[in-house]
Amino acid sequence: MPRLPAFPALRRRVDRWAGSPRALDVVAALFAFGLMLLDVPGLARADNSLTGVTATLVLAGGAATLVLRRRLPWLPYAVALGLMGWLHELTMIQFALYSIGRYRGRRAAVLATLLYVAVAYGYFLTPGWPAEHGETVSDFLSLVVPIGVLAAGVGIAAYRQDLVRALEVQRREAAARQAVQEERISVGRDVHDLVGRELTVLAVRAEVLAVRAGGEAHQKDFEELADTARRAHLMLNETIVRRADRDAATPGLEGLAELAGETERMGSPVALTVAEEAKALSPLRQTAVHRVVRECLTNAAKHAPGLPVTVAITVEGTGLRIEVRNPLPKSPPDPAPVSTGTGLFSMEERVTSMGGTLRARREDGAYVVTATLPTGLAS
Repeated sequence: MPRLPAFPALRRRVDRWAGSPRALDVVAALFAFGLMLLDVPGLARADNSLTGVTATLVLAGGAATLVLRRRLPWLPYAVALGLMGWLHELTMIQFALYSIGRYRGRRAAVLATLLYVAVAYGYFLTPGWPAEHGETVSDFLSLVVPIGVLAAGVGIAAYRQDLVRALEVQRREAAARQAVQEERISVGRDVHDLVGRELTVLAVRAEVLAVRAGGEAHQKDFEELADTARRAHLMLNETIVRRADRDAATPGLEGLAELAGETERMGSPVALTVAEEAKALSPLRQTAVHRVVRECLTNAAKHAPGLPVTVAITVEGTGLRIEVRNPLPKSPPDPAPVSTGTGLFSMEERVTSMGGTLRARREDGAYVVTATLPTGLAS
């Protein structure tokens, strides 16, 4: 019996799709539809305009909007409010509120929950509200409010975890890039030390031989050899220094605004102040400032989510001062953020290697990181 042909490319594509966010959205839509199917017999009896088939189609159309919950989370939310008023269906609103909390954050979820409770109360006051969804106001509130608050709260918690994971990925990628950069600079310095020494010896030996030749036919050749060795040594010096400067110059102070914007999108407002004199710093020092600020903002987003952060970079004489301050949360995040605990040490190592100091402390209900560096500028 002939075997059916294999389709490895199709299988790989299916595997990739199965692990994609779109597949999770489809699963969520199917799950919501499956739960709402349990209500179809009751819906058909309660609304004479619907049959079992038409009620199923209506619920399928509503659940299908959950496929767009990442890009358009307000669409399934609006559909859920409509289904709640028409068919008194409360399942869809739970998925919609979770999606808003998960993909739009705390503020949007709180607003959506309050609006949901207000609209549901309006439905409750109109004739026809089913008794199983609350005959009295207390019954109504004990059913409707927990549904919305719980769904939105779970979504917000998932949103926070997504941010923490994204920060960890960004931090690991930055650490990997930094390690590669440092290794390249280290290799370059080794090449400079070893090859540069040999080129210097070659130039000196060629000059000695040129002097010894003293007017002979090969004197000019020895002089040209010495000049070639000196030029090669100079080129090697310039290449190593230029490569180190280019690597160290990215990113610098110009990237701080982007860092602040990323942190604000995570829910933590950032007040950024950069002294005009700081823009004259060398690329190497600007990179140090960028890395210290980035690490502080990452820690603030993980350990004090949603709280404002103040970043001030000032120049005082020949010293540069970096201060990052954020209020301490009333209670630690739950669950505890993922952290390797090496961020503070890496910041301190970078600052002290440039002749500076770094101090992290609790002060007046806030967590403050202060770093000082020599500017390297003439006073």
